[in-house]
Amino acid sequence: MGSNITIGQYYPEVSIIHKLDPRFKIIATLIYITVMFISGNSFGYAVGGAFLFLVIILSKVPIKVFLRGIRGILFILLFTFVLNVFFTVGEDVIFEIGFLKVTETGLIMAIKMVVRLMLLVTGSSALTLTTTPIELTSGIEYLLAPTKKIGVPAHDIAMMMTITLRFIPILSEELEKIMKAQKARGANFETGSFISRIKNLIPILVPLILSAFRRAEDLADAMEARCYRGDIGRTKMNKMMLKKQDYQSMACLSFFVVIVILTTFI
Repeated sequence: MGSNITIGQYYPEVSIIHKLDPRFKIIATLIYITVMFISGNSFGYAVGGAFLFLVIILSKVPIKVFLRGIRGILFILLFTFVLNVFFTVGEDVIFEIGFLKVTETGLIMAIKMVVRLMLLVTGSSALTLTTTPIELTSGIEYLLAPTKKIGVPAHDIAMMMTITLRFIPILSEELEKIMKAQKARGANFETGSFISRIKNLIPILVPLILSAFRRAEDLADAMEARCYRGDIGRTKMNKMMLKKQDYQSMACLSFFVVIVILTTFI
């Protein structure tokens, strides 16, 4: 399970995408997510998929790494597909199963929702896979810097967001280890009634929560031992500056956004 979580993981590589300014990558990811939500036709999703595929190729991150992220949300994709295909109202009925009707409208909507989720998850994974936690923290802090004037702790928020993203794959790996250990002791999580399955989760959730608190405490002790005091008197060794490749990427992103918007509203 842990190997199927790509959000929050960093894949070291030397590529154009890795070298881009983290501020631009964060904004580009947010714009990509917004555009994919706005787009409602197949051509828009096709353009979004082609744009994302280009990013994956340029990042030099193996495609199988992104596919592992999709495999990790297969249950969500299946649930979304079933929910839309059976409960979307439409007149063009394909076939009926009791009181459930499968319409052409529902089938198309289900496919679109699944494709949209896959694009959103893969796009978000591309950000964390090509950006180190330090760069991600610095980028978020810089983007939140204007809010410091009204008393918002931008550095603390950026640090918490980065730590949260990093803890996703760590806790997922911990969950996998606990489940394997419980299965080795004879625990059964796949058979029995719904209530019994819920009860069987207790031996997993309790050690997982305890492990999360223990890791958080160790992290706090490590930060305190290194005299971490937030951004008070803090300086940066490497200052972020937009380069030629960032402006070229902005132009490509703008072209992508214009194409999707034109195909959606015209």
